[in-house]
Amino acid sequence: MTHEDLKLAMERIIKIGIALSSERDLEVLLEMIVEEARRFTGADGGTLFLVDAEAQVLNWAIVQNETMDIRFGGKGKSAMNPEHFKPISLVDEQGEPAIFNVASSVVHTGDAVRIDDVYDEHDEYDFEGPLRFDAQTGYRTLSMMVIPLKHFEGGVIGVLQLINARDPHSGEVVAFDEHHIETTTALASQAAVAVKNALLFSDLERQFEAFIQVIASAIDEKSPYTAGHVKRVVDVAMRIARAVHGAEDGPYASVSFSEDEFKALHIASWMHDVGKIATPEYVVDKATKLQTIFDRLSLVEERFAHIKTMCQRDALAEKLALLTQSSDAQVDVSVELARIERELEERLSELDREVAFIKQCNQGVEFMDDGKLEYLQAIFDSPYMGSDGEAVFKLTEDELLNLQIRKGTLTRDEIDIIRDHARVSYAMLSKLPFSRQLKDVPEIAAGHHEKLNGKGYPRGLTAEQLSLPARILAVADIFEALTAKDRPYKKPSPLSMVNRILGFMVKDGELDAELVEFAKQSGVFDAYAQDEVSEVQRDLVFAQN
Repeated sequence: MTHEDLKLAMERIIKIGIALSSERDLEVLLEMIVEEARRFTGADGGTLFLVDAEAQVLNWAIVQNETMDIRFGGKGKSAMNPEHFKPISLVDEQGEPAIFNVASSVVHTGDAVRIDDVYDEHDEYDFEGPLRFDAQTGYRTLSMMVIPLKHFEGGVIGVLQLINARDPHSGEVVAFDEHHIETTTALASQAAVAVKNALLFSDLERQFEAFIQVIASAIDEKSPYTAGHVKRVVDVAMRIARAVHGAEDGPYASVSFSEDEFKALHIASWMHDVGKIATPEYVVDKATKLQTIFDRLSLVEERFAHIKTMCQRDALAEKLALLTQSSDAQVDVSVELARIERELEERLSELDREVAFIKQCNQGVEFMDDGKLEYLQAIFDSPYMGSDGEAVFKLTEDELLNLQIRKGTLTRDEIDIIRDHARVSYAMLSKLPFSRQLKDVPEIAAGHHEKLNGKGYPRGLTAEQLSLPARILAVADIFEALTAKDRPYKKPSPLSMVNRILGFMVKDGELDAELVEFAKQSGVFDAYAQDEVSEVQRDLVFAQN
């Protein structure tokens, strides 16, 4: 290598170093290291191993060979088959450093190794793997250069192994020279820093994602009736996003998401209900209209039982008075006793009908029309007046207010409390120092209850203000809620009903019409239903409607 060639190589290494330092995707980074090392050494093949210090092994990360047209590992490339690419142990059976394998030896010594012909090096290193590969494929492994990736903090974090240097003019396989070792070692030093940073970044990302999943699961667990909701919303949202990204025709043919955009939606989906951490459990968990800390229906039933006892007591007192005090010969005692008994039975039957009606209203399953509301008001307005002048009200004002909820189990005040979780989510997430790539997480997460017509909450955003990821999350949240089979306040909805409700919401300008239709026709809804919806609910195929 001439002085000019060396100068050009070092300039290339500097440029590569700049590129390496800006890359955070570990798979892309590792692939880049091998490709660049092969490029300026002319190597036909290259392999990169990463050290697993805990397991004391070298794991295969990248395998490339131009002649054999082999590319394993890296972004979008074939994955490593663990049966063919078994980890290389760094210690022998006695627990001593394994030095006969050239890659593991380099980890222990920290020194680069150059081999002109592996077939002449049998005594020093064990080349069983390359020789077996040659025998099976007809390839001829000749020269080899093995360089440790040493981090500045100390220790080897990986090994770069290059095979068969080629003469730049003739293309013949030649030995690696000393300049190759110098330049590749320089590259390896920069690569080690970049890999270490990428590993740390990857670890931080995994820890962050694990943390948000724990928080989301904890919020789900506040209510046994919503456990799994967040996880399922994430599932639906990412299915829709991947389908949009892969669309080859239709309204989303020109739409694609970057890895960072996928990550932002993924994290926002996990965090969309984080504001519920501030929502009282009695509201989140309100399965019936009368539920607070407990279902107050039991108090109503006890009150009615008390009134029935009073009715029986008063009827008995009236009978006793008739028998002991009546001296009017014209009074037919038997007739009067029968009347008292009949009136008692009618009163008790009416009380039974009233409490049965209250039980039905308490479930929050059926829509409360005006007739039902009037009947509840009549029950409230007719306290039992005992013979001693004691008035016993059948319902309290708060019980009446809750029972008269037209739909669902929540009062207007409680709905406001529930809705406030979206505002709290936005406030909480906005305070987190998200990276530039994840800056849209708060907006996406807090937008899952916004509507295209501007009538959503917490900010009343309009269609123009809602990003596609926010719209995707809104559709996912609604679809999961409609198909959920674990809500105590409603029966599991068949998919035909889900389809109708989605249609109404689209017609009212609440959900993105194109997105809902795309999720139907692309098969996203059907695939999710097959995995998560009970068979009895699956009475419709969305893609056929």
